[in-house]
Amino acid sequence: MTTEHGDAAHAGDPAAGRAPADDRGPARQPEADGAPVGRRLVLGTLALGALGVAAAPPLQRGLEAFLGAASDKDPTGLTQLLPNGGGFRYYSVAASVPRKDTSSYRLTVTGLVDRPATYTLAELRAQPQTRLVRDVQCVTGWRVPDTPFEGVRLARLLDAAGVRPDARAVRFTCFDGTYSESLTLQQARRSDVLVALRMQDKDLSHTHGGPARLYVAPMYFYKSAKWLSGIELTARVEPGYWELKGYDVDAWVGRSNGRSDDPTA
Repeated sequence: MTTEHGDAAHAGDPAAGRAPADDRGPARQPEADGAPVGRRLVLGTLALGALGVAAAPPLQRGLEAFLGAASDKDPTGLTQLLPNGGGFRYYSVAASVPRKDTSSYRLTVTGLVDRPATYTLAELRAQPQTRLVRDVQCVTGWRVPDTPFEGVRLARLLDAAGVRPDARAVRFTCFDGTYSESLTLQQARRSDVLVALRMQDKDLSHTHGGPARLYVAPMYFYKSAKWLSGIELTARVEPGYWELKGYDVDAWVGRSNGRSDDPTA
């Protein structure tokens, strides 16, 4: 198994971008039954979450640790509303997302290829796995440092499919039926772009886009499409769900936050 490590800030979650508020809609929570919560408690807790975003990294990490421990004891699910509850927020752009497992999950590779393919989850897990440890970065400002992702390099699946000379880009679709993303072919072939099957040393949960998601390490996290179901080779870049609402198509973290990441490396 190939292992790679880094500490540069990378990647934000699908609905976590900087589109106008009236376009973005509310973040959805994982399915859970919750008890009613008082207005003062909600406002106070959200204020605490905002403090974690604005504070220095040590305070942010302390808040995340506290909320991560508290979430298991929170029957209301209130910690899921916080920008840093457990380090991540849950986002979806669809009203509901079906669940897939080992028996039902399929990933297709189609479009401008010589050998279209369909992979089961077991077949993806049988491929050589690459592990990356990078920061996850959302365009709204929250960040989860040193987050491990593990999966199959996208370039390996493209090579297996036989990319045709007229292909210039890759379009990604998701089994939520709504979300989509795109990369140039050069971007897609980077060694830090994965079809991720594991995150934080655990199998990807449904909440985090499992059983497989795209992971584009050097870009904001909205490029890392959850619930990945289709990889299509195309003649040109087709803007994804959030790009059509005004997001950058090339979402390099290093170009917009002053860090020294080299997106061409």
